[in-house]
Amino acid sequence: MSMFCYQCQEASKGVGCEIQGVCGKTATTAALQDVLVHVARGVAVFANAARTQGDLPAATAEWLRVALFTTITNANFDDSAIFARIQEGFSLRAELKDLCALREVIVPLAQTDAAVFTVASVDEAVSLAAAIGVKRTGNEDVRSLRELLTYGLKGLAAYLHHAAELKAFDVSLDAFLEKGLSATLDNSLDGGALTGLVLEAGEKAVTAMALLDGANTSRFGNPEMTKVKIGVGTRPGILVSGHDLADLEMILEQSADAGIDIYTHSEMLPAHSYPGLKKFPHLVANYGNAWWQQHKEFTSFQGPVLFTTNCIVPPPSTATYADKVFTTGAAGFPGYRHIAKKADGSKDFSEIIALAKTCAAPVEIESGEILGGFAHDQILKLAGPVVEAVKSGAVKKFVVMAGCDARQKERSYYTDFAKELPTDTVILTAGCAKYRYNKLDLGDIGGIPRVLDAGQCNDSYSLAVTALKLKEVFGLADINDLPIEYNIAWYEQKAVIVLLALLHLGVKKIRLGPTLPAFLSPGVASVLVNTFGLRGINTVEEDLAAMA
Repeated sequence: MSMFCYQCQEASKGVGCEIQGVCGKTATTAALQDVLVHVARGVAVFANAARTQGDLPAATAEWLRVALFTTITNANFDDSAIFARIQEGFSLRAELKDLCALREVIVPLAQTDAAVFTVASVDEAVSLAAAIGVKRTGNEDVRSLRELLTYGLKGLAAYLHHAAELKAFDVSLDAFLEKGLSATLDNSLDGGALTGLVLEAGEKAVTAMALLDGANTSRFGNPEMTKVKIGVGTRPGILVSGHDLADLEMILEQSADAGIDIYTHSEMLPAHSYPGLKKFPHLVANYGNAWWQQHKEFTSFQGPVLFTTNCIVPPPSTATYADKVFTTGAAGFPGYRHIAKKADGSKDFSEIIALAKTCAAPVEIESGEILGGFAHDQILKLAGPVVEAVKSGAVKKFVVMAGCDARQKERSYYTDFAKELPTDTVILTAGCAKYRYNKLDLGDIGGIPRVLDAGQCNDSYSLAVTALKLKEVFGLADINDLPIEYNIAWYEQKAVIVLLALLHLGVKKIRLGPTLPAFLSPGVASVLVNTFGLRGINTVEEDLAAMA
């Protein structure tokens, strides 16, 4: 075994990747990511203690957010960049240790390995990884809970990073990152205490998603029902992928008079529904589908591509587009040019804009439009017709089909499920899972579209707000009394924190697929099944019958 990773749904054989990640990361990259997470734990130990006696340097929260985001699946494959972030962590840890001494605070976990270890080279990091990685915890249930908490914290950090890019902060959420990471080192915490922290992570997730929602809508306005073109224009373009709306805004501003068009890709599709972004006339269309189809689509796009966050697939050796791909933020890949943030928070996209001018226009791969923009504000504007449709029996059920898409053939289940749903059923969605069915002609119910897309996985908050508002409108005591089923696809760690948020809100009987997480031990899985009714998926026919 040269590595071990089971943080995503593609874990090899449903157990874990042991030679190379199915995502494409090498054993070296996996080791460096494990070390980076361990450095983050050490930083958290001192930050958690120092915070009891005052504020922390601003760099602390920013580094922790980016460090955890860097280790999310498909975010960063650049070993040199990850190692540099490790070294930054050591410096920050030392600074916080000195601050604890200055404030004369007791640091309970100051002698744990995360608080004292160092590595001076990539080779040292690789040799250390097995001792500090996933399997450092012997007890299977404790390990499972520690990893579940860690993956939830990674997702939480991603949402906090997006909010911070829009100048929205919550010190209490940064403090929870530190508290949670520290807890994964504390051998005095039993399964009950760790379970409590996992559920607290769900509570913090709701707050974080509300923070991000507020940051997005205050900057760009509330998403509104919008028909998004999926064809192409005649001018060269830049394809913007990932999730960071602040990056998209900057590149739109800087390219306004450049004679090029901007296209969104995958999770960036919902950007077209924000008034503050759709006002740019050269934001012309969405190109392609979910992230995993990027090899084919980047080739036909012909112009440069910008990854603002995760969802990078390592290019094949024959790729003709690799020299035109850029990354920014927590994302990275060896050979891809990285656009760093300046001290004032701005980024210079002139290099990618100049390259776009030399490229041919995209090759059209499809035509038509996709309807989107059904975040909570837009849904509430439709509340009257929706409520009447439910009362009249025109709409008998809602199905939340949010989450992630990925490569496995079994994910065709979600397309088939959408096709076979009764015509009196409305789908509520967010995330890239929607690409399994958002181009199907599913029609509407009395003018209400049968697919209501709230946006990115970041926008799953809108689905929670919608459910809570319907609960209020119908005067129900329990959210589970609503005519709503949850059939969620997951892939990476942001989906984990969304799941924990739903559990915190009291949602039960969630179907999670296409497989349950490999990091859930039998003991932890049984708690989730018995307490929350969490279940896997079966066949489309079986699940539709159970839903009916």
